[in-house]
Amino acid sequence: MSAIHLEQGDALLIIDLQYDFLPGGALGVANGHEVIAPINHLIDLFQAQGLPIVASRDWHPQDHCSFAAQGGPWPPHCLAGSPGAAFAAELALPDDAIVVSKADTAAVDAYSAFGGTDLSAQLRAREVIRVTVCGLATDYCVLNTVTDALEEGFDTLIVPEAMRAVDVQPGDGTRAIDRMVARGAMPVRLGEIGMMALSVA
Repeated sequence: MSAIHLEQGDALLIIDLQYDFLPGGALGVANGHEVIAPINHLIDLFQAQGLPIVASRDWHPQDHCSFAAQGGPWPPHCLAGSPGAAFAAELALPDDAIVVSKADTAAVDAYSAFGGTDLSAQLRAREVIRVTVCGLATDYCVLNTVTDALEEGFDTLIVPEAMRAVDVQPGDGTRAIDRMVARGAMPVRLGEIGMMALSVA
């Protein structure tokens, strides 16, 4: 496809790049650390043009409904304020990044960064019309965020190089990308964003 020209109306959504989702974490995604360098590249591109950068995070209470002890599918993870809930130190988030906390009440889960948050309103307040989505995990929080972004009417780009999947069933990540594309998301490679952005710098 042709290169993507970042301009006013674009925003970057970084999904759940927290320690508990990285290898060694409570719910570590295999090879999840590999997304940090490409995401930092995206941050550089968006920051250079003064475009909004959003970082979502799971921010769970101790008795969250997604935890196995409460009948949920997952071990405890991303407890609000814990080291596991912190963003990866290597992630070069700018000081003015918009942080969106989700699933922060015991009874409600939210895979999507739009779920129970004011993300849509924050983006519209900044006149965002297109989002670029990356992060963890492809087959859960990225998939659900992309689905909601499209339903909210945002043009949506996805960067497969900058996401990794849980793959509870082998191939879940690939199927999630196929589902996102079928719903209207546009897959784009890092270089296709970088070429145009650098050429107009």
